[in-house]
Amino acid sequence: MNEVHGWRRFVLWLLSLLVRAWGRTLRFEADAATLARLTKSDEPAAIVLWHNRLFLSAEIFRRYRTRRRVYGLVSASRDGAWLAAFYRMIGIHPVRGSTSTLGREAAHMLIAKIREGHDVGITPDGPRGPIYTLEAGVLIVTRRTGAPMILLGAEFNRARRLRSWDRFYVPWPFTRIKMRCTVLPPRNGQGEKPAAEEVRAALLAINPDPP
Repeated sequence: MNEVHGWRRFVLWLLSLLVRAWGRTLRFEADAATLARLTKSDEPAAIVLWHNRLFLSAEIFRRYRTRRRVYGLVSASRDGAWLAAFYRMIGIHPVRGSTSTLGREAAHMLIAKIREGHDVGITPDGPRGPIYTLEAGVLIVTRRTGAPMILLGAEFNRARRLRSWDRFYVPWPFTRIKMRCTVLPPRNGQGEKPAAEEVRAALLAINPDPP
């Protein structure tokens, strides 16, 4: 497995210090009901957020998901080694596997982590988009484990949007971020499993974009 060493690792360490310090300046706002959903920890869960909100992930996990380790899928390629090392430095545990379509191998790896009692983080439209699409692999992970989906939403008071495929958000330091959260159980009251379009609609509802 590819690893990062030497000056490259030192650069990542400096970047991780910056990101962690930056994250601690952000002013998260959540009402009581949202806070209860964000901190739900009676069972392992799939934490789902759009790719363009990933800047917040480490800080969200640090503040609200303190009871369990969070694992995130990272490509097994040479380039993925950089991200895996960076994840470790900011408190996210990497799982190495194919990330292109959250295929069978990757889904099995995430399923194993949930069955071990850990949370997993999933960006359903990552890593290449299109923006705000939902890969079927997200549903495979939760259906096989019976784990709930904790859908994360964030509305920024001030943020820069990059010209990337996902219009990635980089919040200004000290900005206010209104948190939203929806918990989808593996089956609803009628015993039906959530459909992909239902999950996508719920994520869009709690992640408003500015006009």
